[in-house]
Amino acid sequence: MNKMTKKQRVLAALNRQPVDRPPVANPTSVATVEMMDLVDAPFPEACRSAELNARLAGTEITEFGFDAIAPYFSIIQESSAIGCEMQWEQKDNWPTVRMSNPIWKNASDVKVPSNFLDHPDVKVIIDSIRILRKEFGNDVPIIGKTMGPWTLAYHVFGVETFLLGTVDNPEDTMEALNKLLEFTYLFGEAQIDAGADVLTVPDHATGDLVSGQYYQKFLQDIHTEMAEKFSVPIILHICGRTVDRMPFIADTGLHAFHFDSKNSPQEAMDAVNNKISLVGNINNPETLYSKDVDDVKKEVFDCLNAGVQLIAPECAIPLKTKSENLIAITEGITDWLEETQNK
Repeated sequence: MNKMTKKQRVLAALNRQPVDRPPVANPTSVATVEMMDLVDAPFPEACRSAELNARLAGTEITEFGFDAIAPYFSIIQESSAIGCEMQWEQKDNWPTVRMSNPIWKNASDVKVPSNFLDHPDVKVIIDSIRILRKEFGNDVPIIGKTMGPWTLAYHVFGVETFLLGTVDNPEDTMEALNKLLEFTYLFGEAQIDAGADVLTVPDHATGDLVSGQYYQKFLQDIHTEMAEKFSVPIILHICGRTVDRMPFIADTGLHAFHFDSKNSPQEAMDAVNNKISLVGNINNPETLYSKDVDDVKKEVFDCLNAGVQLIAPECAIPLKTKSENLIAITEGITDWLEETQNK
């Protein structure tokens, strides 16, 4: 097969089409302290300056040899623009939303600020995508990110209050989710207009908090609508043990699901039944953070042997992850190809 560009490779894999080799396309974040120091783009500044954000994001290509760039490192940019109380932290910590002081109580409070897309913490991602598109051209895909309504609900209502509402007042919960979806669309479309080729939508209906039936009840129709509305491939991200909702996710029409190492590659492939591509699922807190190159490559082999279409860490990596373990993901694909071709 002829050599593909990175963009051709990633888009083909997302559409479950033949590729010259499986791509490495991380849909969340591979920002590390080591890379922050290398390009002088530390947190939290790299989350709030388009120039620094693009500089740090570009290391996915220049230092790790990955097949895509994902410039939105956290999950809080929209929430800052909405008005949530923020804790921006320092270089070795993720910025977070202070959910102990939620800004809204129910669906009637949900309103999109008129200047939402002009807020600096939203605009930084849009402007970074423009910078990256100009720097890397059209042969490198850019993966934008826009939070799903379930994730936003945690931030604006507080996790406990929101989850209790799914039981006590499911009608208000559905209304809130549908109103929060407007933020997802606005930010996602703005990133597409800026040059994003793919969007990640984190929607954290995680296995340790809600059941697969909850996913089906509250989110499956929303994600089906999302698949129809967006003009680029969508990668849904949900952390945790999610094999119980993967069949529902596979029926949404979304292009891909980014899955956690709490689900084995083979059981995940079986659960989606080739209706959707899978992205993942190299373990973060143990393998990438504290094990060695051979351990990383073993997990790459496990994914490829199961047929996982795009290889990536399971989620945003620990900030002190070693570069050699990230480079080993790409090397693992090369080793696997050599081994399979020699059989």
